[in-house]
Amino acid sequence: MTDAPAEPQEDVWSQWLLLHRSGGDAAFEQVIRAEVQGYVDRLLDDARLGVGMTLVDIGTGEGAVAFRAIERVGPSLRVILTDISAPLLERAKAKAEQLGVRHQCTFVACGADRLTAISSGSVDVVASRAALAYVADKATALQEFKRVLKPGGRISLAEPIFQDEAFEACVLRSLVQAERGQGRDPLRPLLHRWKAALFPDTPEAIYANVLTNFSERTLFELIRTSGFSPVHLELHIDLAPAPIASWQVFLDSSPHPLAPTLGSILTQQFDARERQIFEAAFRPLVESGRATTLGRIAYLSATKIAAERTVPPFTESLRQFL
Repeated sequence: MTDAPAEPQEDVWSQWLLLHRSGGDAAFEQVIRAEVQGYVDRLLDDARLGVGMTLVDIGTGEGAVAFRAIERVGPSLRVILTDISAPLLERAKAKAEQLGVRHQCTFVACGADRLTAISSGSVDVVASRAALAYVADKATALQEFKRVLKPGGRISLAEPIFQDEAFEACVLRSLVQAERGQGRDPLRPLLHRWKAALFPDTPEAIYANVLTNFSERTLFELIRTSGFSPVHLELHIDLAPAPIASWQVFLDSSPHPLAPTLGSILTQQFDARERQIFEAAFRPLVESGRATTLGRIAYLSATKIAAERTVPPFTESLRQFL
């Protein structure tokens, strides 16, 4: 009798997707999944998939993009699902079996900037939803996207933009420093400490952090100079009622995989009195349903230039107008 293969241990990516994204709350998880479905459909609209095509789903997670694409296109679509997370790839494989589409899927454990298992010029579309944002070398990743695409192939991206959240943390830091030694708001330093645990709060740290050192315009320019044209960008900024009305879920969730939960921040960085002040200020707001959330998603789509040509950097392309 042989032992069954061991399940891969959970990593930061799978832990967030399966637990910290929703705070372990089943009802909130369903809200998130519905929201993600909207992002995925918007992404696939721009992908322009057709019968017999091959799609690469970068950072597939549980396979939301890949399996929705198969549902939309049908049995002729071939999908390559990539991820750096072994446990998430295993979950995606199990989902493919459950859906009866395993024969349409290839699973590759790799980062977005190392697609070496995929042949050059072999795919029609490369899609990424909330994956490129976490890649340190985005320029190399885009070169890999271009390499594996057929001439005239497309990329379709839906990426969160966190730079403004980091700028806000930076402003809070400045306000707290300016108030030192004066009659200050006791809540503001606590608010800053919370936000600084989620996002960098100095200009140097912002531009050194993989999640915050780019904006939607940075992504546009990287794509344009990587050999894609035309390139289309839409930035969606949505202010809406916060979907969390439970203080416990609020404590147990985090906004992205690299961020700690609020509960762990309060435990590790706040003393008992500070935790009391923080909860007294924010718990009523959360539980009343009056809290709001602000999200920024950049949708970018582009076509690989069929005939290789040099694309000038932005400053050079401006010369013709000067």
